[in-house]
Amino acid sequence: MKKNKIVFAITFILALGYVSAQDADESLITKRDTTSSTTKIKLDGIAAVIGDYVILDSDVDKTLIDLKSQGASTQDITKCGLLGKLMEDRLYAHQAVQDSLLVSDDEVNAQSDRQIQQLVAQVGSMEKVLKFYKKKDVESFRTELFEINKLRMLSEKMQSKIVEEIEVTPEEVRQFFNKIPEDQRPVFGAELEIAQIVKQPTAPEEEKQKVIDRLKQIKEDVEDNDASFNVKAILYSQDPGSKSKGGFYSMTRETQFVKEFKDVAFSLQEGEISEPFETDFGYHIIYIEKIRGQELDLRHILLIPEIPQEAMDVAVKELDSIRQHILDGKYTFGDAALNFSDEKETKFDGGILRNPINFGSRFELTNMDPTLYNQVRNIKDGEITKPLREDNPRGGAPKFKIMKISNRYDEHKADFAKDYMKIQELALREKQFKAIKDWMEEHIEDTYIHVNAGNRGCDFANNWVKE
Repeated sequence: MKKNKIVFAITFILALGYVSAQDADESLITKRDTTSSTTKIKLDGIAAVIGDYVILDSDVDKTLIDLKSQGASTQDITKCGLLGKLMEDRLYAHQAVQDSLLVSDDEVNAQSDRQIQQLVAQVGSMEKVLKFYKKKDVESFRTELFEINKLRMLSEKMQSKIVEEIEVTPEEVRQFFNKIPEDQRPVFGAELEIAQIVKQPTAPEEEKQKVIDRLKQIKEDVEDNDASFNVKAILYSQDPGSKSKGGFYSMTRETQFVKEFKDVAFSLQEGEISEPFETDFGYHIIYIEKIRGQELDLRHILLIPEIPQEAMDVAVKELDSIRQHILDGKYTFGDAALNFSDEKETKFDGGILRNPINFGSRFELTNMDPTLYNQVRNIKDGEITKPLREDNPRGGAPKFKIMKISNRYDEHKADFAKDYMKIQELALREKQFKAIKDWMEEHIEDTYIHVNAGNRGCDFANNWVKE
């Protein structure tokens, strides 16, 4: 979390000091009046120039101050280090433009709008946001935020282009591993493989129809009586992620929403309200507030059909029976998952959970999701839990499950056979790092770069002063 905060702060504060190199004159400007000849007045020192980008001394100072104000540790952060990071970002952005890796204004504006919405939600109002960032009006803030995001998005696009086609072969992974001295090989933390069998109780048809009818009534009230969709969402929506914001989401086709939701959203016109439709979370209606190219601003209302206690009791009873049959040896946990689990993502793989970070089957204890950790931390080898209830934090009906530890891996020094996937990832990172380093060296030579005399003594990671 702190790392993300530092990156955002560096990008945000330093980019607020963005100025085109074509408009700068080596930290001096010319001022004319009627009583004196031309004089030069020092305004702000230029720390460095990278292609078309200028970095001011004050940018680095403001970034350091902002990091401290956000509670980030600055003990190991130096001005030279910050300046070096800024120079890297601007070299990426400069070369992205040269290589025609462009980002559209619509993409940049959409990102800025999302950030403004998040900031307003965090501090309470746009006025407080402007006061916090010492900006006089929304337009000036939005303009500066546009420059920030454009530079960042160009930089990210260039970095992705550098490494997008890099892969490692099994032989390269083996060579990478073998060149690590045995006493320096990485130690991997304790890991678990987890399996589960899930029962998802469903609402009866009459409850589903009640919800559909209610959503149709809300749609009709908005369309025929000019009722506020925003207010309706605040009053009635059961989506905890958007209820307080009047059901608002901003999304593209790449946004992580379920397919059914995206299909309906992108089939609507601006100002249109959908018919009620179903997803795994319940029933929705969507109102399209604004369309910006491939980006949608929408509001939605989620209603979840009530599941009677009897249905939940049946699910628990079924899991109890399945658990006992496994313990009695009538079938294995994997066979039971295949035949009885309602969770399609895991049932065909013996109930094995997949780690969302790398899609492998292992979960490192120190990096495990807190909810999952609390469910499995006391499970002994060979034990199967009694039915557990799990509520969906994003809305939707609760589910019930039984769980077991399929495999347990104690903390250990890296083993090529057992930890091949992790070693492969480390080998890939090293190869990508080398590619970026080579790219950086090549383009530092080819790009106009000027480092102010006061910063030439910095021990940069890259050869910015071209010595």
